[in-house]
Amino acid sequence: MRSRMVGLSARRRPLVTLLAVSCCALSLSGAARATGGNFVFDGGTAAEQATVRAALGASSFDWSIVPGPLTIHIRRGIAVSESVPGQTWLDADLLDSGMFSWGVVQMEYAQQVQFLLLDDAQRASLVSALHAKDWCYEVPGTSVQDNACERFAATLAWAYWPSPQNSMQPSGADDEAAAMAPAAFRALLASMLGVSPQAPDASFFRLRRASRGR
Repeated sequence: MRSRMVGLSARRRPLVTLLAVSCCALSLSGAARATGGNFVFDGGTAAEQATVRAALGASSFDWSIVPGPLTIHIRRGIAVSESVPGQTWLDADLLDSGMFSWGVVQMEYAQQVQFLLLDDAQRASLVSALHAKDWCYEVPGTSVQDNACERFAATLAWAYWPSPQNSMQPSGADDEAAAMAPAAFRALLASMLGVSPQAPDASFFRLRRASRGR
């Protein structure tokens, strides 16, 4: 299972006051802390681990519904972030870019949602809803973005953190997160998993912008 970041070195943004932003993301509300997921780290610096927590805290998705603890491996030199059931590998260099990495962190945790919470009938319905060619690499030669599992994870990351800062924001109709409008995707997932269909409200983004300006 892989999440692609094309042209990472060219698009990487400068490191933003990482710890200040991370602390703000975790302290915006009690709900944000309660829904940040159940996981343990294998590797990574304190700042890189804080980036992961901040990324999950930025999303309005309730990560705590995913069975855990999951293991998040942080290693330097990982070309492509990757997940299998119960485990995720993230590149330390990507995490060092700060907020730019948040969408990828969310996308990889979203892979755990599809691994551990969806059943076969739900996966089949998502292939159609996301206009994909198969669920997850069952058809040889299918491009990454035409697999519903990749579209699902990217769309979840974008739909529950629809911010211009989210690297999962689609830039064209062929992007993985472009197959379904965020509100429609949240409504569909709410019907499947019983999670909230709401994105963060405007006050959430105002607080985040204020924190970055300090």
